[in-house]
Amino acid sequence: MATVSVFDMKGKEVDKLELSDAIFNVEVNENLVHKAVKTQLANKRQGTQKAKTRSEVRGGGRKPWRQKGTGHARQGSIRAPQWTGGGVVFAPVPRDYSIKMNKKERRLALKSVLTSTVQENKFIVIDDLSLSEIKTKEMKAVLDALNVNKALLVLENNEDKNVVLSARNIADVRTTMADTLSVYDILKYNTIVTTKSAVQKIEEVYA
Repeated sequence: MATVSVFDMKGKEVDKLELSDAIFNVEVNENLVHKAVKTQLANKRQGTQKAKTRSEVRGGGRKPWRQKGTGHARQGSIRAPQWTGGGVVFAPVPRDYSIKMNKKERRLALKSVLTSTVQENKFIVIDDLSLSEIKTKEMKAVLDALNVNKALLVLENNEDKNVVLSARNIADVRTTMADTLSVYDILKYNTIVTTKSAVQKIEEVYA
């Protein structure tokens, strides 16, 4: 069973925490992790890009000049792709880029990246994270005390608005809830900073 240190908001180690092997000590499946990232990025695409083909561009119905005898190359329409203002060859059309991924595969991919994070000592647990007021400076001081940058801040829920709003203006810091973790977010940030209550929530949701 993996064990991590628990720190206070000043960066001092105050306890140890045993992590569930079912979540934080599984065999890492890189193929599923890659598939999960590809799926999430594809599902973000709007798929609304559109350009007109030569049949959709207005005008160009008349042959610009006669077939022979002008010295020009033969042309059939001023809306052909080689003309300025003409149509686009193989023009993009609106489409759905979304990819489906099985629930079990998504869950195993998430467990794989959580396991990797723990193994690489990039999983930091705080005993409690609370601020009396919305103060970006105080949130920055907590992260500096933990010696982290580009961090994913995982909270049990979004009830503590002071923490969420205080971290919002810090570059390379993102807050998320324990029950809405994504593989892409975990891989994007160097370190996961979470609370003991959020760890329990993760173990409950993804067990």
